[in-house]
Amino acid sequence: MPASQSAGAAPKTLVVIPVYNHADTVAGVARRALDQGFPVLVLDDGSTDGSLDTVAGLPVARHRLPVNGGKGGAILAAARLARSWGYQAILTIDADGQHDPAEAGVLVEAASCSWPCIVIGARRMETDNVPRSSLFGRDFSNFWVRLECGRTLPDTQSGYRLYPVEFLQRSRFLSRRYTFEIEVLVRGSWAGLPVLSVPVSVYYPPGDQRVSHFHKFKDNLRLSCLHTFLVSRALLPWPQRRLFRDGDAAETMPSIFHPARYFKALSLEHSSPRELAAAVWVGIFLGALPIIPFGIAAIVYASHKLHLNKLASVGASNVCCAPFVPFLCVELGHYLIHGSFWTEFNRHTLLDQLHHRIWEWLLGSLLIGPLLGAAGGLVTYLLVRSFRRRREQSDPAAPSDLGKKAAAR
Repeated sequence: MPASQSAGAAPKTLVVIPVYNHADTVAGVARRALDQGFPVLVLDDGSTDGSLDTVAGLPVARHRLPVNGGKGGAILAAARLARSWGYQAILTIDADGQHDPAEAGVLVEAASCSWPCIVIGARRMETDNVPRSSLFGRDFSNFWVRLECGRTLPDTQSGYRLYPVEFLQRSRFLSRRYTFEIEVLVRGSWAGLPVLSVPVSVYYPPGDQRVSHFHKFKDNLRLSCLHTFLVSRALLPWPQRRLFRDGDAAETMPSIFHPARYFKALSLEHSSPRELAAAVWVGIFLGALPIIPFGIAAIVYASHKLHLNKLASVGASNVCCAPFVPFLCVELGHYLIHGSFWTEFNRHTLLDQLHHRIWEWLLGSLLIGPLLGAAGGLVTYLLVRSFRRRREQSDPAAPSDLGKKAAAR
């Protein structure tokens, strides 16, 4: 199991430009990368527009894959080549000109402080022509990655990254296309790698000049399937495979024998508006299920595995205390099965048919739990965000949640 090398020793890095039908821009990106003094590999992922031919006159390594296998497949192929050539890291730059190769050195410098690690170039999205869909997609992706591995990252969709070659070679990935860039961050975190972020500029051309290979239906479906798998894996009790000894140090909780400090730390952990809203949803959803003997244990376990606020989850579950929500779930379940509500309340229907009532409770809770949880989560999000904004307005010197997290990292 490898350990981190000494701080200040920059990894031997190969700049990789995966390209698929970007003949108009890839040569310019390659030239600017060469100007930074880095060796460059242009890897053609089955382009049909002659993209690789446009860099024929440049001193770059070229490699062509016979068919388009997706960006993830291209990155893994580049990692195999980089390893055979003796490189320790690959630095990926999109071929569409979105990233500035002049900032590649910033990522390498950041990596030298905590190698081996993954470094993300977090895009400054305050520039012109940024699509709203990109802003939403970034925030949506950040939220799910936070649940899956506990890392608060500012831009999990940026393709401007530095990867350890050894990690890419030793890990197994389900994804080969657009979703790879999400999976690799989560698996890297699980493997014990630090995941660092440095701000970088970004360029978005006007809409009529923009070339995108993102398929809204297919790629969003792949993302949904991937996040479902990663969340399910995060919830399983056995640990993930750790390849590296030195990752980000986990925050140490105070001892339970110091209850004041312990519960204060519990109340403050994972306390952004979105995290608290998610914690409330989990607490209400699990609280609605017919698992009364071990409901609190299940809620604490799920909150811990999903990096949510445990006190918020347990507190929210009290919304589902008997008799109202369980009775509502039983009534809905009875209606779904029999087409009518349960109206005969006697010893026979309550005790002798208890197994029927529990089944109806479970069925009804699978509908009422998520909906009630969504309502509770939305109210929590709006209230917490409003409270935080008022506090910041009344005390501008008070650090925001984002500032606290940045300082902590």
